[in-house]
Amino acid sequence: MCSYYQKKKIIISFGKSEKNSGVTEVQVALLSQRINNLKQHFLKHKKDYHSKRGLLSMVNKRRKLLNYLKKINILRYNNLVRLLKLR
Repeated sequence: MCSYYQKKKIIISFGKSEKNSGVTEVQVALLSQRINNLKQHFLKHKKDYHSKRGLLSMVNKRRKLLNYLKKINILRYNNLVRLLKLR
């Protein structure tokens, strides 16, 4: 889990203010943080299939948000993918 301060830092860096947490970039960044935390969890607990299902739903949600952002604004999409090192 990421802490309150980590979330706040992500929201400020991708959303440009504390109140701007609904921007697509912020949502993708927060999902990426949670996905990376779960990757560490699965290195230790290989047979945790219930959490694996949640991980797949988070990855699908992030993919949908990235597709939406790519359709709306390709420059913001490219910047986000570069910053989060998704490709």
